[in-house]
Amino acid sequence: MTTADPHGGLPFATLQSLDLLRIESRGPVLHVSLNRPAKRNAVSDALVAQLHTCFVNLPEETRAVVLSGEGDHFCAGLDLAEVSERSVAEGIFHSRSWHAAFEQVQFGRVPVVAVLHGAVVGGGLELAASCHVRVAETSAFYGLPEGQRGLFVGGGGSARIPRLIGAARMTDMMLTGRVYDASEGLAIGISHYVVEPGQGLVKAFALAERIAGNAPLSNFAVMHALPRIADMAQDEGLFVESLMAAIASGDEAAKSRVRAFLEGRAAKVKKA
Repeated sequence: MTTADPHGGLPFATLQSLDLLRIESRGPVLHVSLNRPAKRNAVSDALVAQLHTCFVNLPEETRAVVLSGEGDHFCAGLDLAEVSERSVAEGIFHSRSWHAAFEQVQFGRVPVVAVLHGAVVGGGLELAASCHVRVAETSAFYGLPEGQRGLFVGGGGSARIPRLIGAARMTDMMLTGRVYDASEGLAIGISHYVVEPGQGLVKAFALAERIAGNAPLSNFAVMHALPRIADMAQDEGLFVESLMAAIASGDEAAKSRVRAFLEGRAAKVKKA
């Protein structure tokens, strides 16, 4: 894996100066890794600010992002050392800073593939839920301990996690402290794939490289239009679908891919 020197957004040297992240490039795929392993990658105010800065300023040639965590855990959630003395107003602004950062992950410029291992807990699960594809290693486990600590999710979890697993399961996790392992997380919809330890990045990069090869406008439609259509009434959603389908199919990247298929230069869909 090599260090990139891409153009667009902030200078890449500036992105590399974000000391709580490790940022490396592999062609069109950018690897962003949480870099607080001694704290189990707990999310501090500085880390959430750096995530926001990174995803707002992705290099121009980036077509997909792989998001992972250094050390033994993806992310153990909120750094509680920064919470205890906040006022109510400060708590609101803190939560909104997480919303702004994770909004850039979910509704940014390119799809994000998360690699989950070890603790994916509290704010770590909220961050994972903002990604588009989630690859879990068998070591991954999921929890929402806020209910046992007198807290409530504040990083967008109440909006995103029920869309993955349902409000009833999230209620159970928060009220009882229930923890799901990797296989259970796959079954209920937290992750899309489960792989053996040490294979998460391999799988994630393979998926990200495939995603990066899609037409950018098609990826953008899946990221931005699909979740919004799912929240609409059916007749409104179908109308927006027609608009998005026409926009995507009218793009030259789509036309060239359809021509390649019709001329036998593109592979047909088949089971892997």
